[in-house]
Formats: sequence, structure tokens, C-alpha cells
Amino acid sequence: MKLSKLTPEEERVIVHKGTEAPFSGEYEHTFSPGTYVCKHCGARLYSSKDKFDSHCGWPSFDDELPGAIKRVLDVDGVRMELQCSRCNAHLGHVFEGEGYTKKNVRHCVNSISLKFIPKK
Repeated sequence: MKLSKLTPEEERVIVHKGTEAPFSGEYEHTFSPGTYVCKHCGARLYSSKDKFDSHCGWPSFDDELPGAIKRVLDVDGVRMELQCSRCNAHLGHVFEGEGYTKKNVRHCVNSISLKFIPKK
């Protein structure tokens, strides 16, 4: 697996499990058709059809592509961290029971962990 070279800020979030500032990410308000892939390894993670505006400051999805994401108990012992199932890149956290969508799940993802591939 070939990993992309990361900027220091990308490494802070993706490798060292940081968080980008709310309302600052490139994809917070992107709703064009396409696919979101892992910035580190290029694995397909999310479809734009599962993206919604939760007004939380980060891109939100209520589903992932099959087998793309793994959930790991966060070091805080409370939240569930989202990681790329291929390279373990830190993506964000998952929250359930908030009622934003019928699926009742919100993947709160750092834009800096993603790359958007528009549908042609």
C-alpha cells in the first residue's frame, strides 16, 4: 500500500489523532456528487449520497462504504473513533442517537483526512 506524503497539519490529524478547527475544513459545505477517499492511502470511504449538513462544523455522513471504516474505542474511553480500515488513518468520531437522519448515525469527519473525487 502506497501512502501519500502528508503536510505537518495533515500528519497532526491523520497520524496523531488531532482535530481540525470547526467550520474550517474544505469539505464542510461540499454537496456535489462524488466519493470521499482517505487522504493517506486513497481508499474509498464515503459516498456523497450519505453526506448531510449537521451544522456541527465538520463534514457529516450517516453511512460509509462497505468495509471502509473501522470503529475503535477512543483514548478518552467514551467516544468511538473512526479509522480508515486500510491504513488506520484517523478520520473523526461517530455519534449515534442524535436524530439528524433516519439512520440516526453521524460520522463527524475531519476534512483534512479526506480527498473528494467528483463524479464524472
